Amino acid sequence: MSSSTSSSPSSSQSSQPTNQAVPTAHVPTEGLVSPERVPVRRALISVYDKTGLVPLARALADAGVEIVSTGSTAATIAAAGLAVTPVEEVTGFPECLEGRVKTLHPAVHAGILADRRKPDHLDQLGILGVAPIDLVVVNLYPFSDTVASGAPFDACVEQIDIGGPTMVRAAAKNHPAVAVVTSPDHYDDVTAAVREGGFTLAARRRLAAEAFAHTAAYDAAVSTWLAAQVEADDAVNTADAADGTDSGEPAALPAYVGVGYERLAGLRYGENPHQRAAVYRTAGASGGVAGARQLHGKAMSYNNYTDTDAAVRAAYDHGQAVTVAVVKHANPCGIAVSAAGDVAEAHRKAHACDPVSAYGGVIATNATVTAEMARQIKPIFTEVVAAPAFDEEAVEILSTKKNLRLLVVEAPQREGYEIKQVSGGAVIQERDVLSADGDDPATWTLAAGPAADDTLLAELAFAWRSVRAVRSNAVLLAHDGATVGVGMGQVNRVDSCKLAVERANTLGARSTGDAAVNGTQKEKGAVGGADASEVLGDSSGDAAAAPERARGAVAASDAFFPFADGLQVLIDAGVRAVVQPGGSIRDQEVIDAAQAAGVTMYLTGTRHFAH
Repeated sequence: MSSSTSSSPSSSQSSQPTNQAVPTAHVPTEGLVSPERVPVRRALISVYDKTGLVPLARALADAGVEIVSTGSTAATIAAAGLAVTPVEEVTGFPECLEGRVKTLHPAVHAGILADRRKPDHLDQLGILGVAPIDLVVVNLYPFSDTVASGAPFDACVEQIDIGGPTMVRAAAKNHPAVAVVTSPDHYDDVTAAVREGGFTLAARRRLAAEAFAHTAAYDAAVSTWLAAQVEADDAVNTADAADGTDSGEPAALPAYVGVGYERLAGLRYGENPHQRAAVYRTAGASGGVAGARQLHGKAMSYNNYTDTDAAVRAAYDHGQAVTVAVVKHANPCGIAVSAAGDVAEAHRKAHACDPVSAYGGVIATNATVTAEMARQIKPIFTEVVAAPAFDEEAVEILSTKKNLRLLVVEAPQREGYEIKQVSGGAVIQERDVLSADGDDPATWTLAAGPAADDTLLAELAFAWRSVRAVRSNAVLLAHDGATVGVGMGQVNRVDSCKLAVERANTLGARSTGDAAVNGTQKEKGAVGGADASEVLGDSSGDAAAAPERARGAVAASDAFFPFADGLQVLIDAGVRAVVQPGGSIRDQEVIDAAQAAGVTMYLTGTRHFAH
């Protein structure tokens, strides 16, 4: 057997021409060698964020560096008693148009962009009387912060920096001679480099890469925001043209969505050891799980991050109610609220839902972790505890477990886009934040059974808000402000119902969970922190002592019941009330089954798939 391959430009494997010359610079650069170190003799500083500015300027001045600066930056440096050359003295042109034009001048950019490896570039600088600039220190107008503040359109536009990104990009391009710094985090590096005779070529290249990433993220934020404004304008114009009537069509997402991510740290591996991984944060953002402050424990893993994010989000799904969510593999092992505002009580109730799966899980709350809660957590093998704050005693208690990660996490951003990569691109949607009309119990339709009193309606509302956190198909059972059975991730709703009932009833063998009330329990073995006999029954297989937690519980389904068979599983288990979206062509069959059983059923008209 023989085979042959062709790499001919005419090969049908590629429609791209291969015989065209690659564009090159109009001035040859072949053979040019960048100097290892370039002494910093002249620096241009123009920063919105003045953090660390004066110490930096003082260090440069002490090293004999000439400082050129702009506007309020120059004023701050001068007020510190340091010599500074205003940029208008360099350009011979005043700052104007409310500061919109300051550095956009050949006398500035020629000094930045001249390739000093080329004698003719240096000759031109001499003829033009332009002094080279060795260091550019620039940070940009706070565009994203301005947008986040809710500022009006024109105010946001005014915070689109023009001169700053231009200088940053110029300096980054010319990194063979120029160092560029865009963050106060690098000011100590500047001081050290000046002392040592300048930045190394490797350092200048690294700073250039960071600078281009910085401006790319900035441009992405601006373009994404403006695209959204255009879509909003188009929607208004369309409505106006239709005399204000709603067409029923959903508003379009922006034509362009750009996101910039900055690497925070490498991870040992991803979901599996053969996958490389790192954690990134949205450029310029703070907080969230990516920006959490770790108080204790070993380094976070890829799976720790994804589970913690799911847990934190679930913990904030219930408004101001003190909530605890226990999550494993992105699914809740338990969610609970405390009517008394007792975070320890909420944890006991959440853990009791499924103490087996809680083993090695993530715990998140929207309240301060107290010493009592810490004593409950201590005997349970837990990967991460995430909260907005920890009592000092709670940290002391939990820090005795050397591997347990303690994270201070700000409340998550509720709105925005979720982006999921697919081959060749991505699908993007608005984040599901329980803000649909059908999420308000006041809008629900009573379809079967007696109307719920306030207590029962509150139970159904808790179940409905909790089921959002479960992977589809999702059916969730709840009682007394806590989940008691979770059926998640099944390919049909009957199996989800069966799983929710089975987990509610079999895991109820330890209905109080293994959360220690007095802190005296030792960490237990491999079955959810419980002994196998306690969970699965004794050696004879007798598990009859398990309470039937499904009986008298309420149920929530993230989507409609396509047939009555799934609902019948819940009815047979003793569920007393159900909330579900409705919308099936067989709704009446399902409603009739609930009515025949005397089960209260509400329809929301809203679904909460979470794949």
